[in-house]
Amino acid sequence: MTTIAKYFRFDEHKTNLKTEILAGVTTFFTMAYILLLAPSLLGKAGMNLGAVFRGTALSAIVGTFLMGVVANYPIALAPGVGLLSYFAFTVVLGMKIPWQQALGAVFISGVVFFLLTVTKIREMIINSMPVTLKYAVSSGIGLFIAFIGFKNAAIIIPSSATFVSLNPAIQKPEILLTLFGLLITVILMVRRGKGAIFIGMIVTAVVGMFTGQVKIPSHVFSMPPSVAPTFMHLDLKGAFDLGIFTIVFSFLFVDLFDNAGTLVGVASQAGLLKENKLPRAGRALLTDSIATMVGAVFGTSTVTSYIESTAGVASGGRTGMTSVTTALCFAVSIFFFPIVETLASVPAITSPALIIVGVLMAGNLRKIEWDSFSDAVPAFITMILMPLSFSIATGIAAGFIIYPLLKLAAGEGKRVHPLVYILGVIFVFRFIYLGAI
Repeated sequence: MTTIAKYFRFDEHKTNLKTEILAGVTTFFTMAYILLLAPSLLGKAGMNLGAVFRGTALSAIVGTFLMGVVANYPIALAPGVGLLSYFAFTVVLGMKIPWQQALGAVFISGVVFFLLTVTKIREMIINSMPVTLKYAVSSGIGLFIAFIGFKNAAIIIPSSATFVSLNPAIQKPEILLTLFGLLITVILMVRRGKGAIFIGMIVTAVVGMFTGQVKIPSHVFSMPPSVAPTFMHLDLKGAFDLGIFTIVFSFLFVDLFDNAGTLVGVASQAGLLKENKLPRAGRALLTDSIATMVGAVFGTSTVTSYIESTAGVASGGRTGMTSVTTALCFAVSIFFFPIVETLASVPAITSPALIIVGVLMAGNLRKIEWDSFSDAVPAFITMILMPLSFSIATGIAAGFIIYPLLKLAAGEGKRVHPLVYILGVIFVFRFIYLGAI
């Protein structure tokens, strides 16, 4: 048995090196779209596209590699789409906070997440949060991301009469290209094609090149772009101002539950759970917090586990060697920046991916207890406020205020964890003294 096979325990998991490498490559192609989406989203916040691309790849490399060698799980990590959107559109563009301070908030959330993990407080927090709000936050982020996709593609435009409306010029070539990309991606998803989102983006780009809407890259390969424009530009001092609590909490909250849910989901599919518990969970969560801090240093948003890892598991991946392979693929990808530079700035290519990711995240709607009004109302308010207020944080805050109040009114106050009451009061004062989030 080779050293690699012994380290990753291939015999125990009934796998081999060839299977693990194939699974790792499969996982990479299912989530490679993030290399286009991250620069596209953070570029709107005024950040250097090349630096964000490289920072995204580096954070994915670090997080995914550590997940493989430290936790021995076939799970890949990269900046989360929902928090990238929150970072760019709510924090930077909406709240007018410089992206340097926003990166500082991301770094702080990573440090807090690290401390919560090593002290076991993380488990207490996860167990205290209402299941209803967990699903509502995930679904609301899906609606928020999809709305951004429609907005960026100019399918939905501002309206003085109704605030937003469908673009009457729906026949414009760039909108038609977006709809084509969406249709192709949906068909690939329906056919259960591996890497459907990434392949959909590439097909859309090729069609756009033939129709003259997308510039053909002058070359395919190049040395990686410099990370200097964003490296170590995080502003920790500025991030500690009074209004930063909600931002840090939002990054932390979404990462806590999104990451935990993904870890359990992927491990369950791979048959890695023991007595319905995740072995080495602490190691897995530590890699997430470390990757988030690394990502903030290099200039990207919160790093989290990707549900797309299930594609690698479906291909036979069972050990950390799958993750190591995915990390190596991300390392190779940094030499393809000329392609990313051309495609990331074209909304018709990136918008369909945002809409599809939104659909996937909104799937948690079915898990909400709609028959219970004290659950349904806070869940609905949480979800609907995210796209309407253009803020994930506002939805989270409203949910934590309304949920305990309705549970008290329903005579179920004792079932609510004290921490939820504390957070509800904090958010009330946040609204009173600092206004909308």
